[in-house]
Amino acid sequence: MTMILRCILFVLLLPASLALQQQQQNRRAFFQSSSAAAAATLAVVVAQQQPAFAAATPPELNFVTAKSSGIQWADAKVGSGPETKVGSPVAIDYVLSTTGARYGAKIYGTAEQGQPYRWKLGDGSTIAGLEQAIIGNDEIIPMRPGGIRRVIIPASLAYTSLMVDTSCKGIGPIPPVPEAFEEFQRFKNIYCNPNRAYQPDIVMDIKLYGKRTSE
Repeated sequence: MTMILRCILFVLLLPASLALQQQQQNRRAFFQSSSAAAAATLAVVVAQQQPAFAAATPPELNFVTAKSSGIQWADAKVGSGPETKVGSPVAIDYVLSTTGARYGAKIYGTAEQGQPYRWKLGDGSTIAGLEQAIIGNDEIIPMRPGGIRRVIIPASLAYTSLMVDTSCKGIGPIPPVPEAFEEFQRFKNIYCNPNRAYQPDIVMDIKLYGKRTSE
């Protein structure tokens, strides 16, 4: 009887085990190709703003992991000018991607709509991971105007608050409607879905605007 029960449990649990293994394999594959994909995507972020930079050979990205938060970051271009602080108004162009999409990683990019994302640091409107990536801390160098950075943000510092918000109108940035309706639907299916067992980490390519002291 014990052997029969074991066989039944094996048959019942096998599909779930295979699905988990597939998720882990997809995640590993994404991060293994992250550096190469990052350079190409970062060029797209500034293609309309800086043709000379976009045409140049994309730099190799060397990621650093902040142990306290789990944020991974790498600079494609270091900016200049004053650092941003809590309370400072900021504007960025970004490309938002996910580590958990079945059909491609990219979700939305502001440059395609010509609408930079604007907010005041610390006002509660924006995910904590993005703010930390810009303001910096003991483990993350603060961004400066003109800087271009790729960050991989853990789900815990991104959109977990939206898992129970089917309206998907909470913390940003979120693809705008109706300007980017298809992108919004893609975002909603991944990050505003209470039926999803988990939220994947996000990847953001960020260009910070502001007054620079040099080119």
